[in-house]
Amino acid sequence: MQVKGLAAKSATTSLEPFEFQRRELQAGDVHIDIHYCGVCHSDLHMARNEWGVSTFPLVPGHEIVGRVIATGSDVSAFKAGDLVGVGVMVDSCGHCSQCSQGEEQYCEEGFTATYNGEEKVIGGKTFGGYSDSIVVDSKFVVNVPENLTLSAVAPLLCAGVTTWSPLKHWNIQPGQRVGVIGLGGLGHMAVKLASALGAEVVLFTTSPAKGEDALRLGASSVVVSKDAEQMAAQANSLDFILDCVAAPHDLDPYLNALKTNGHLVLVGIPDAPHKSPNVTPVVFKRLSISGTSIGSIAETQQMLDFCGEHNIVSDVEVIRLEDVEMAFERMLKGDVKYRFVIDMKAKG
Repeated sequence: MQVKGLAAKSATTSLEPFEFQRRELQAGDVHIDIHYCGVCHSDLHMARNEWGVSTFPLVPGHEIVGRVIATGSDVSAFKAGDLVGVGVMVDSCGHCSQCSQGEEQYCEEGFTATYNGEEKVIGGKTFGGYSDSIVVDSKFVVNVPENLTLSAVAPLLCAGVTTWSPLKHWNIQPGQRVGVIGLGGLGHMAVKLASALGAEVVLFTTSPAKGEDALRLGASSVVVSKDAEQMAAQANSLDFILDCVAAPHDLDPYLNALKTNGHLVLVGIPDAPHKSPNVTPVVFKRLSISGTSIGSIAETQQMLDFCGEHNIVSDVEVIRLEDVEMAFERMLKGDVKYRFVIDMKAKG
């Protein structure tokens, strides 16, 4: 089926209107009319081929929300009119040990990305959510609670589940002290979700100006990480730290802030390695340094249900499709609180 969208034709040119083919509806598929699509920083990396893996033309977008238009003959979980979402994945092998455990994001053959992945039905590459509609295997579609502001739901499909997954995997409980490093697209969701889970949240930031916003979002306290005295005061006080910063930085002060048996979990991927951390506190306090990638489809649904119950959404700035390049430029400057979202129905 013919679809209109916005594509990068090369790494050095602006995104431009693009018409392309989606596969026809298969028995297990859902056809979704896209209402909103979040603008993730990885969209910018991929559009400009900063990771060296992009294939052009490339239609970005993996924070997708909209309404079901039609379903395949084998689909019973969704029907036309349902409010649904699609995140970073649209397929996986389905039979490896990780897929069998319901952790498709760690598929041993590699999951199929929503864009720039392998289109397994018609060949070529998958195209993302900067477009009118999308056809997706129903196993990779999730229900969206009707009570939430739809535009602000879109980033939950990436930033939301990326921070929810480690909070649940490490079983964060009410009363625990949780540190969050960085107050960007990921960090602001980590603060909201950890706080709603009942944790006492400490936000670490290099910018004192972000303190007031962190408290508004649910943090109990704010620590300016460039202030050695403030960092030292956190020694042995935190059960868990979620590091949402995608730039290289010194991990040692955060290891110092963890209690014995604490966990430092990385979700940000820097463009250069972090300085090698000091092993001594890891050994003497039985600490762990871990990483985690997005979340499973089951976790994504669990997160959306939780957000529906607690009325949690992302803080967003809604733009039109033709404003994406402006959004990219502002993202590079850190000029967004905290996610851009494209209104796919807005007309210029």
